Amino acid sequence: MSPEIDRTRPVWRQVAAAIASRITDGEYPVGARVPSVVELSTEFGIATSTAQKALAHLKAEGLIRAEVGLGSFVAERPEERADDVEAQ
Repeated sequence: MSPEIDRTRPVWRQVAAAIASRITDGEYPVGARVPSVVELSTEFGIATSTAQKALAHLKAEGLIRAEVGLGSFVAERPEERADDVEAQ
């Protein structure tokens, strides 16, 4: 079942928010692969260009990192790195 999309608001923002929520909720932990452009377009019923824009936004926000040929992965958050340093 695909998530509800409100077509009166920018769809790419809604998709980015849904993925960000999954990251925050721990569904996608640090280092986990996030769905590809094709997987997102299928899941949400959107164009691949819309999915690309959502992933580009998440990358710009520092939530994910892209590895050419491998996909996108949940990035380590700056506050998590700081916690690791404090623990040492």
